[in-house]
Order: sequence, then C-alpha cells, then structure tokens
Amino acid sequence: MSKENRKDTKSRIIEAAWKLFREKGYENTTLDNILEEAQIAKGSFYYYFKGKGDLLATWSDILDEKYEKLEKELNPDMDSFQKLLFLNSEIHAMIEDMIAPQLLGSMYAEQLQGSGYRHLLDTNRVYFRLITGIIEEGQLAGELTGDMTVSELVRAYVMTERAIVTDWCLTEGAYSLAEYSRKMMPLLLGFFKR
Repeated sequence: MSKENRKDTKSRIIEAAWKLFREKGYENTTLDNILEEAQIAKGSFYYYFKGKGDLLATWSDILDEKYEKLEKELNPDMDSFQKLLFLNSEIHAMIEDMIAPQLLGSMYAEQLQGSGYRHLLDTNRVYFRLITGIIEEGQLAGELTGDMTVSELVRAYVMTERAIVTDWCLTEGAYSLAEYSRKMMPLLLGFFKR
C-alpha cells in the first residue's frame, strides 16, 4: 500500500469516527460502526490504532488540519492581533459544531492525568507553530507588546483559549462557545496590544 493510500485510509477512519462521535456520542459508537462508516476491514483499523480510545488522540490532528486551512485564509491586511482573534473564532466555532462538551471534557481529563501521549501539549503541532509565528510577526511590526517574550505570549494565548473551552465544558455547553470567545478574547488578551 502506498504512503498516500495509507494516509487516505487513516483519514477515512478518523473522519468516520468523529462523524459518529458527533452523531451518536463516543460511548454509543462501536468499532463496528466506525469500520462500516469508513468502509474498511478490521485489520486496516488495527494497523493504525489499538482501539477506539486511540481515536481521541486524533483530535489535535483534526485541529491542526483546520489550522493549516485557516493559515491560507489569513488576510494579509489584518494585524497580528486580528489574526489571533480570527483563528480563535474559527476554531471555537468548529469545536462547538464538532464535539460535545462532555467528550471534550473527557479528553481534557485524560490529558491532565498524563496517562499517555499528551497530544494537546505537543509544541511541534501546526497550532503552536502558527501562533508563535503570528506573535513573532506582531512583535517585529510593533503591533504586540515587547514587555513579554514570544513564548510567554504564546503561553498566555493558549491558556486563555483553554480557559474558555474548559468553562464551556464545565457548563455543558450552556452558551455558544464561538460567540462567547468573540466577546471575551479581545478583552482577555487586551494586554497583547502595544
């Protein structure tokens, strides 16, 4: 099997799983459901994953694919602060559409327990590269504060995003994540501006 076919098979599994998680919930989605939706054999599934639980770790891959698309959509006329707010708004809208707060909360809990690969914290992800690049660009252009290092600002940005998502999970999605983020991120990150 070629590398491209393997990537396509893995992508089909991930897409099928997350579609079913959204429609049926994680607990009500069986491995057989995923195999049927992806139209693959069980052996192909086990080539990529040990079990259904491994698919939760693919959430960071899904986010990074979206960040790659959004990076191409960034308007060069936006300043760096506007770019950060655009990315946040788009990602939080996607999260709200794609995943139940309870499932996202469970994934956060798994990351907190540190029982395995902590994919959300992997600084090699597209997410971290993109945010870091925008913040570096913003400091060089004099748009963002120079009172903190790039890594300090990246950490503050990431913590602010996680805080909003965590609150959304704790309230079981009682409000629109995307709308709340659009209101709160400019306020919470106001110190970024020069």
